[in-house]
Amino acid sequence: MPVAAPQLLWFLPFTLPIAIWVAWSDMKFMKIPNKAVLALLAVYLLIGLFVFPLQVWGWGWALAGSVLAVGFVATSAGLMGAGDAKFAAAMAPFFATSDSRVVLALFAACLLGAFTSHRMLRALPPFRAATADWQSWTNKDFPMGLALAGTLIFYPLLGVWLS
Repeated sequence: MPVAAPQLLWFLPFTLPIAIWVAWSDMKFMKIPNKAVLALLAVYLLIGLFVFPLQVWGWGWALAGSVLAVGFVATSAGLMGAGDAKFAAAMAPFFATSDSRVVLALFAACLLGAFTSHRMLRALPPFRAATADWQSWTNKDFPMGLALAGTLIFYPLLGVWLS
């Protein structure tokens, strides 16, 4: 039983501040706080019960577990950071009713946009001076939380736009 796109907007007032927090923290400290991951899971736990039918809500938790397992393997292989894997797992339940191709295409677009924006802003002296203490400017790794946060923010908006 799919959930209509407008129903997904119920999450946005709760997920938006968490996503912004994650993007900022990953750019500034190159870390995604565990508190942000737990906050996102709490949003799904509480708001998800009202938005999703119980069966879909349960499948969301199963999806979170699956993404966490894949993220653990990817982290062990050095493909992503542990915070990225945990945040992706916490995001997963919100996509329980979605077409995985749409989610992956949106993530790819967010990844390209986040990478390009990050590298362009890093090259602008006024912006760089204003954010001189951000670790992501000098770290060899990319702050994947920026792309993950974008995916979490834009997915419900895309769903409304496409419906």
